[in-house]
This record gives sequence, C-alpha cells and structure tokens, in this order.
Amino acid sequence: MPMRERLPVRQLLGRAAGLRRAAGPLLSAVALLSACAGSSAANDDAGTNEPADSSTAGDTGPAASSCAPGGAGLANCGSAKESCCTSLEVSGGTLDRTYANIDGGAVSESDPATISGFALDKYEVTVGRFRQFFTAWSKGWLPPPASGRQTHLNAGKGLTSGAASGQYESGWSASYDGNVAPTDANLECETSYSTWTSAPAAQENLPVNCVNWYEAYAFCIWDGGFLPSEAEWEYAAAGGAQQREWPWGSTAPGTANQYAIYGCNYPTTGSCTGLVNIAPVGTPPLGEGLWGQLDLAGNVAEWTLDLWTATYPDPCTDCADLTAGTVRVARGGTFALAASDMLPTYRGNDLPTVRDGHIGFRCARAP
Repeated sequence: MPMRERLPVRQLLGRAAGLRRAAGPLLSAVALLSACAGSSAANDDAGTNEPADSSTAGDTGPAASSCAPGGAGLANCGSAKESCCTSLEVSGGTLDRTYANIDGGAVSESDPATISGFALDKYEVTVGRFRQFFTAWSKGWLPPPASGRQTHLNAGKGLTSGAASGQYESGWSASYDGNVAPTDANLECETSYSTWTSAPAAQENLPVNCVNWYEAYAFCIWDGGFLPSEAEWEYAAAGGAQQREWPWGSTAPGTANQYAIYGCNYPTTGSCTGLVNIAPVGTPPLGEGLWGQLDLAGNVAEWTLDLWTATYPDPCTDCADLTAGTVRVARGGTFALAASDMLPTYRGNDLPTVRDGHIGFRCARAP
C-alpha cells in the first residue's frame, strides 16, 4: 500500500524548535543476558575486545561482550543499574505496519507482517559499550563477509528480502568495510550534541550518536547480534498485535520525561541547547514497551536494517526491504522532535553514510 512520503530525518530535525545545527548533511517477560553479557569461559579473550572466533562471529556464534569489562555505560543502566547489554525476548506474532490509533484502538490497518520471536536489547547502545567496539576496530576488526544475517530464520537463510519469493538477506558485504571509520573526529560530528569522548568521561551512559549505518551494523555483528529489521523494530515498539499508540500504551507522553525524552523537554522544558538535552539510556521510568525495552520513543532515533522506499514489501513474513533504494530507515524520534515523530508507525530515513547527533541504534539477537 502506498504510504505518505516521509522527510529524511535530517530535514525533520532541522524543523525542531530551538535546535542549533552543525554544518554538513545531518540525519535527521523474560530477561536474557545476551551474547553481549557472555561469560569469560565462553571467550577467554573477552578483555581484548575481539570475538572469540572472528571467522564465525556475527550470526549466532560466540562474540565479544561489549559489557564484559564492567563499569559506567556497561553495567549500570536504567533505574535498576543493571547490565547495559540486557536483552529481552520479543514473542512472535503479527501486526499491521500501517495503522492509526484512536481511543486506544487501532484503525485504518494495512501492510500486515508476521514476525518470528527474537530478542531486542533493552537499552540503546551506550557510549561505554561502543568504546569497546572502537578498541576492537582500532586493532583491525571488521565483520566477516555474510555475517549479521538472522540465521535462526528460514533454515539459516535469514530474513526474506522484500516481497520476492526465494530472495534472502545477504549479510555484511566486504564493500561496506571502507565505511566503518569510528574515529574520534567522526564520532564528534556535532560540537554541541556529540555524546562521544576520546577518553572515558561523564557521558558513558548516554546513547552513542554520530554513528553511521555501517558502524551500527558492524557493532551489532561484533557484539553477537544484528540490526533489527524495520518490521521487527516496529513490532516491538507497537506491542505486536496490540498496535499501541505509543510503546507504553495510550497515555500521552507529557513533558515531564516520565515516558519519553523528546521535544527539548529534557532536563526541563525549553529549547535544545546541546548535550544536556540527551538523557542517559533508560531514563524515562514509565516508557517500557510491551516486552520491557526502553527509549523506543525519543532520545535518539535508531538505525534499522532496511532500505527506505515509500511502500512496504507485501506480503511480509520475517522480511526486510533490501531490494531497492539508497537510504536506510531510522525509527523512534529524538530528544528534539515532536511527539508525532515518536509514533511506532512513523518512518524516518537518511543516507547510510550520514553521521548525526540525533541518531543511534540498538541491537537485536537470536531468540
């Protein structure tokens, strides 16, 4: 079904009230201790920030733990001060990817999708976690070709690619390698809003931003997971078949930062001025989705696997749109955007090479 045209996220962000922008193209229930919280017995080299076996890591095999060292941004996330690598099971089911929500009920439904169960990280990737990947990349690590596929699906073939029968995701391509360059200079892409610091500082619990799509994909592979598809991300944010108005339900988000960080309301209502407007991951106490994930609305937008096109691939059973287009989908709204941009159905997009202070990501994992 044709969908309303969505502006690239970088254009949407330019409309945010009071937002100061840097020059250049800008973007826009069962808890599991996932592979990112794996034991040292499974990876004797965990302290080296490299996968236990770099030839196989990235599908469902062993991988380094971004939280293994412990410390700020690794082991103290959310009100529970828990592992920042906590990953939560998302039960499989169906949803309509296009819908509106009136008085707590979904209407105008279309673009159905069937999603198999998976795990989705509770928190957006922190600066502290990304720092472990930065070290591995600095030592020469890059994803193996064809890694990052959801090999628990379709007899190991992964997600279906678009609506075409018999086509599947291809995973990481060696042609992507040159786009992975998380240098200090690149990660400090915006003077006012970049959360990265060249050495550990007070920002380790903030969501990492200024990460391009390739680096988000590579991190998730290194960390034993994969980027969620757009359908998987929306399924988790919408509460599956409940097709919620907001990830937490039908209560309006308000401006007190209890449900979401958005609209320049954090730490107090006003205009966005810089880093102070970005909250530590998991800050809103009432913003949990159906399966327990936090910040699915607001704080930073999140890269997904899919290419962006104006129409969804139909039909969709464990699908991703990987057949056409040049931009990638980002979901979830940001600390600066309006409430309407946080709806589970809202779609943003930008070039995969773009770095922006308003976009980060989270990883998904095999169930």
